[in-house]
Amino acid sequence: MEYDISDLRLAEKGLKRIEWARQFMSVLTQIEKRFGKRRPLRGIRVSACLHVTTETANLLRALKGGGAQVALCASNPLSTQDDVAAALVKHFRIPVFARRGEDRRTYYKHIQSVLEIRPHITMDDGADTISVLHDERTDLLPGTIAGTEETTTGVLRLRQMEKKGVLRYPIIAVNDADTKHLFDNRYGTGQSTLDGVIRATNILLAGKHVVVSGYGWCGRGIATRARGMGAHVTVTEVEPVRALEAMMDGFRIMTIRDATRLGEVFITATGNTQVIRREHFQGMRDGAILCNSGHFNVEIDLGALRSIAKKRRVVREHVEEFTLRNGRRLYLLAEGRLINLAAAEGHPASVMDMSFANQALSVQYAVRQAGRLENRVYGVPKEIDIEVARLKLASMGVKIDTLTAEQQRYLQSWESGT
Repeated sequence: MEYDISDLRLAEKGLKRIEWARQFMSVLTQIEKRFGKRRPLRGIRVSACLHVTTETANLLRALKGGGAQVALCASNPLSTQDDVAAALVKHFRIPVFARRGEDRRTYYKHIQSVLEIRPHITMDDGADTISVLHDERTDLLPGTIAGTEETTTGVLRLRQMEKKGVLRYPIIAVNDADTKHLFDNRYGTGQSTLDGVIRATNILLAGKHVVVSGYGWCGRGIATRARGMGAHVTVTEVEPVRALEAMMDGFRIMTIRDATRLGEVFITATGNTQVIRREHFQGMRDGAILCNSGHFNVEIDLGALRSIAKKRRVVREHVEEFTLRNGRRLYLLAEGRLINLAAAEGHPASVMDMSFANQALSVQYAVRQAGRLENRVYGVPKEIDIEVARLKLASMGVKIDTLTAEQQRYLQSWESGT
């Protein structure tokens, strides 16, 4: 078995952490048991480009248990947990191509490596595997049944591909499932982002002025949790409805230019490029902290930041100090990459349980629908979304009401009025 990881000797530590996460992934565990009995993915090859974490490891266990042949690479150079990669190779015989801190060349080499199994299914967090298939490995496209996409940024890219008529196989947008974005994006990103900021800096958030750029589900999770820890939170937005919603939720709304004079901690979560730029850096107060929770490291204009700095130095792990020509110091966390995975462990397992349950069931659905889906981006089928929610509630010991026959008739009728 070919693989490329940092250190196989870390496997025992990784195995313990995978088992710990498994305790909080009851829905995925149930699906794994179901897959083990029915083997619905027998003979299916899956190339996965995901964050190499304990939660991802449990997803791959479920897929392999269902009969799939799986290969994994990282979807971000700084998100790989090397001990997890080692455990997947040694204990689960899953080929992994990922090293924490790998350079860009190695990152794309690893994507090519997972494609060597000639996948029927791709699984992405950011659509990089899909991009490589469409740009460089078009020879593999005829054998590709479908793909899944985990994150907002990837879905945005894929919808553009569909719009332009260049998407060559169907994609299921796992990110758009209610049991994914309402929980993973909001509660997972909210908690793990602040976890990353605190681990990297050890600052006290209470009393700090925190600026959150973007009020999608990730941004609102970050803003809400920062406020819950006592921070004064300002939101910047370009979309009027979201800005209005943030204001009605009790946050201060202003332009990023105006917010630079106020903010002490800046967190981007927009999925767009150059959200914080040269003119914004120059107006920031001394000691301002910058970090990103969007998928790609393009939200903070790193080139501009480097060009206006007269001195740079690493002051602690994941913290780089930039001294500007005006003497002010700005602190960039985790090289502008995903702060929650670069400086912390990513989302808690209990919320990833639902996201990866959607992934597993969406793969099964795609295999069953092979040849019937058009080359476009699909949402997760509603029945899968509801099944994941039902299983999660049951695992938490929560019971809910069901409609009576009379209530069902009422909802299906139009005759009843005032």
